[in-house]
Amino acid sequence: MKEHIIIKVVTAVRDLLPEPVPYWMDFISDKTNVVERFHPDIDRIFAEHHFRFWTTREYKPRTPGQWSSDEQASRLHLTYRLILQQHGSLPDNAIAQIRHLPFVAELRTLQIGTTEFPGEVAAALTVPATDPGDMIYLPYAKEWTKGVRDIRIAVLDTGATFSHPELEDKIVLRKNFVDLQGLDTSSFIGDVLNINALPEDQVGHGTHVSGILAARGLKMNEGVCPSCSLMVVRVLAAMRSGERIVGAGIVDNINNGIKWAVDNGADVINMSLGIKHSGGGLPHEDIVKYALSKNVTIVAASGNDGTSEKYYPGALEGVFAVGAVDNGGQVTGFTSFGANISVVAPGSNIYSSYLNNGYALSSGTSQASPFVSGAVALMKSYAAEKGKKLSNNDINYILKNTSDRLTSKVRDQRAGYGLLNLADSFKMLNAILS
Repeated sequence: MKEHIIIKVVTAVRDLLPEPVPYWMDFISDKTNVVERFHPDIDRIFAEHHFRFWTTREYKPRTPGQWSSDEQASRLHLTYRLILQQHGSLPDNAIAQIRHLPFVAELRTLQIGTTEFPGEVAAALTVPATDPGDMIYLPYAKEWTKGVRDIRIAVLDTGATFSHPELEDKIVLRKNFVDLQGLDTSSFIGDVLNINALPEDQVGHGTHVSGILAARGLKMNEGVCPSCSLMVVRVLAAMRSGERIVGAGIVDNINNGIKWAVDNGADVINMSLGIKHSGGGLPHEDIVKYALSKNVTIVAASGNDGTSEKYYPGALEGVFAVGAVDNGGQVTGFTSFGANISVVAPGSNIYSSYLNNGYALSSGTSQASPFVSGAVALMKSYAAEKGKKLSNNDINYILKNTSDRLTSKVRDQRAGYGLLNLADSFKMLNAILS
């Protein structure tokens, strides 16, 4: 294993660091620009432990060679990735030495985060008799708009089945961020070693989520925002964990997926995933701050263990965390409530597109999240048709004041502001835009 070490420094030492430094994803496939030093004190520690390394940047600036004010405010320009040149790991005492240097703001090695995958059950090729969208008054919202193609929803997940008829002409951009080279991949399913591979779904989870968002409605209910565009960003692979299949991805590679989505025009990012906090800085904190500064809405599943465990990014401030309700409109027992849940949406026995151009039923906050992402995309589409833009504060205000409360509280720990109600949401949206 050639270890990757993520290091964030303070602004004061920037003049002591090498320049230019290649972006790590570019460096993996093209080692034309090789940098083998970083800061004198860190170079010395590596030399003492007989390790050589390459210096790369953790993020790529949106404009080549120039960091924007938003990127700098989120400290993306101060984050680097040091890649060991030989197999093995830097000793713990060396890591401790570097971590205690006064100019080192944060230091971590790559971590694989896991997220629960609800079990999909293959289903017959027939449209269900009921539409969960009725529960949130989706048909009413679609009288106002079915979305516009210029509004893009980035699906950060396991990829998508690009040949699926339900997704035909929906996907405008795609990118793969699953690269586990050097790690133990014996428990993983499918291709996890080629970062240049197409983000084809080998699990079904991302295809299922994508169908809920934008399906054509051929042999399933039409997607929430069928005229919006999808960006498929593969950040998760499937891993066996005992008798279960879980989604797994390198947390820092997920961060890079968020950055790519923002820089390539995403209006909404759906993350039907959640990573537990395991020490150091909060997962995704800097990159979510960047996304929010660009007015990108991030919607995330709250988790599926039914406890107060915090899952990220849903537990970060500014992210819309979503819980699930059953067919009777009650919060499901599996909905995690450690995050400040914004709203709840249908998440029980949802029928959607799946592998091999098929269809499946699945339950989870993973399924509830795209109902909210699609609803936000509908609202942004309607605003765009009026020549206006909605801020995340606008969206939060609308959801807070129009969702159907499931308890007597304004914001309930398990239900948030309540069940999504797109009839009331669009009435308020129209009043705001008018």
